[in-house]
Amino acid sequence: MYIDTHAHLNYGNKYGDMAALLSEIAAAGVDTVVNVGWNFDSSALAAEMAENKSADGSAGAPALYFAAGFHPSNLADFRTGDYERIAALLASPKGIAVGEIGLDYHYDGTDEAAQKRAFCEQLELADALGLPFIIHSRDAAADTLQILKDNRDKLSHGGVMHCFSGSPETAKEYLKLGLYISFAGPVTFKNARRLDEVAKIVPADRILAETDSPYLAPEPLRGTLNTPKNVVRVFEKLAALRGEPLEELAAQIHKNAHTLFKKLNAKG
Repeated sequence: MYIDTHAHLNYGNKYGDMAALLSEIAAAGVDTVVNVGWNFDSSALAAEMAENKSADGSAGAPALYFAAGFHPSNLADFRTGDYERIAALLASPKGIAVGEIGLDYHYDGTDEAAQKRAFCEQLELADALGLPFIIHSRDAAADTLQILKDNRDKLSHGGVMHCFSGSPETAKEYLKLGLYISFAGPVTFKNARRLDEVAKIVPADRILAETDSPYLAPEPLRGTLNTPKNVVRVFEKLAALRGEPLEELAAQIHKNAHTLFKKLNAKG
C-alpha cells in the first residue's frame, strides 16, 4: 500500500538483522522501498541489496529498488571512472534514478564550486541514461534552483526534491520546472508550519513521501533510529494536512512514484 521513495538501508550494520527489518517494513504495509546511494560504495551496496532474491517483494519483504550517485558532502570519495561505474550499476532493472545529488552548504569549509560542478555532471549523467534524478538541497536553495534553471534541457526525465524543507515560494519554482516534491519526517514535527503550507499546495500528481532513514524519524519517534516502516506516519500527516483520505493519498503517491521512476513499472 505504501512506498518509501528515499531510504538508506545500505548503512552497514546500523539496522541490525536486515531480514527481520524487511519483514517489519512489509508488515507495516510498505510494499516498495527506494534505497539511495551517496557515493560509489553505498550505491553498489544498494544495487546488491536490490538484486537480492530475498527482497523481491515476496515472502514478506518489500520490493527494493535503488538510486546511485554522489551526495554533495561525499565528493571526497569520488575516483576517476566512478560515473561510468555508476552508469553500469544503473543498467540494472532495479536501478531507477541518479541520486542523491545536489548541493549542501551547511558545513564550514564547503567547496561550493566542486559541488556545483558535480551537480551539473550528474544531471548530465541522468539525462544521458534517460533516468530521473533525486536532489538533496541544504542551505543552498538559490544555487540549486539556478542550476536547475540553467540545465532545463536536462530535466526531461524528471526529478524530485527529496526531503523538501523550503518555502512555499521555492516549492512553486521547482514545480514550474516539472519536479516532484517529497516529504519526510520533518513534516510531522510540531514546528513545521512552513512545511505544512507546502504540503497543502503541492498538486496531487507531484507529491511523494519518504523516510530518509536512518535519519529524521517522524513524531512521536523523533530522535530514534528511523526505518521505512515509519513512512506510514508521513502519509498520515500529509493526508491530514491535505484533507484527503489516507488510502487515496497512498494510491496517488504510488502512482506518482511509478510515473517518475518508470523502471518501477517493470518488476525486474
